[in-house]
Amino acid sequence: MKVVIIKYNAGNIRSVLFALERIGVQALVTDDPDEIRGADRVIFPGVGEASSAMEYLRAKGLDKLICSLTQPVLGICLGMQLMCSFSEENDTPCLGIFTEKVKRFSETKGFKIPQIGWNNIFNLKTHLFNGVPENTFAYFVHGYYVEACDYAIAQTDYIQTYSSALHKDNFYAVQFHPEKSGDAGQKILENFIKGA
Repeated sequence: MKVVIIKYNAGNIRSVLFALERIGVQALVTDDPDEIRGADRVIFPGVGEASSAMEYLRAKGLDKLICSLTQPVLGICLGMQLMCSFSEENDTPCLGIFTEKVKRFSETKGFKIPQIGWNNIFNLKTHLFNGVPENTFAYFVHGYYVEACDYAIAQTDYIQTYSSALHKDNFYAVQFHPEKSGDAGQKILENFIKGA
């Protein structure tokens, strides 16, 4: 099983690597198109800002490459947002794998933006959440979100109900950080690596 983590100018790659090592998976961190195409599983992580991340992906030709992948792909946090069509963060056109737009949380009394910390995930669907109980807590750090939509395979409440995980064909994406979400996050990574 060859697992690749896409290397680009966005943080949290090291913590994803460590999380995979904990479940016995050695992953390769690379921006080499042939290595990415040849992987059995691809992880597209990210912590950072949408427009500069998309600039880097376009400069390296990784934008078209990611969209063309046919093996299972998992986007994490910013990775999930970049898989959508557009982000309100600096008005950024994104990859368009999911047709949804990424919106900024509206300022609402009693809620801090960004959302930082633990929140529960519910309406869990697909094998990604096998063995993960409804209303499990996961760790979030984000100021932008995807509205509840048909692609949603998990939802979360913060200011409103939004999509905390998405699925289309071979593409999966989570807004939370499975690599920082304890046993539940580890189970989600295992489910992604092992497949249905």
